[in-house]
Amino acid sequence: MYRASDLPETLAVFPLPGALLLPRSRLPLHIFEPRYLQMIDDCLKSEHRLIGMVQPRAQKGSDGRALQSIGCAGRLTQLSETEDRRYMITLSGVSRFRIMREISGFEPYLKADVTWTGFERDLGRVESDTGFDRPAFLDLLRRYFEDQELSTDWDSLKDADEELLINSLSMLCPFDPEEKQALLEAPSLATRRETVVTLMEFALRGNSGEETLQ
Repeated sequence: MYRASDLPETLAVFPLPGALLLPRSRLPLHIFEPRYLQMIDDCLKSEHRLIGMVQPRAQKGSDGRALQSIGCAGRLTQLSETEDRRYMITLSGVSRFRIMREISGFEPYLKADVTWTGFERDLGRVESDTGFDRPAFLDLLRRYFEDQELSTDWDSLKDADEELLINSLSMLCPFDPEEKQALLEAPSLATRRETVVTLMEFALRGNSGEETLQ
């Protein structure tokens, strides 16, 4: 368990469109570009072993930045190396952060000065969603998965706790990068669940031509 005082002020950041990491969730990644291989090597040497996952912007913002301002840091918890020196890694989500300043230094990858203020809840216990209606949510999810031709282990979804279920779907569903950014920035688990529901309903309306779901 991290404390706020354990978190660094400067962080290596990995811009990857569509790759969403959330606190207390796990993100597997395949690393093969030389600059990011070096990032992993440097991360292993650090005390905190944190990497910041962040969405690139479709175009630079008014502040001139190429990255979204909010990302999520994950601790490097698993690593295996292939014979041709690619890395298969897992990041375990720790906390969201806000980028204060992007840094281009001697390293071939990006770093940023960050602040963790405003995301103290991320370091706490598993979050609950008192308004979660599991049967209705799973019914919508089933229709969405059928529409998108996706498959899953439905028995495990029935038993998963609210945070694991909602965060896993936020990370794994084929939402676009802007939608995933909205899920990342959701201030609470309930807000994230509401956003997931809205995105699934929107996808179903788009493919059915209906204005509202019955």
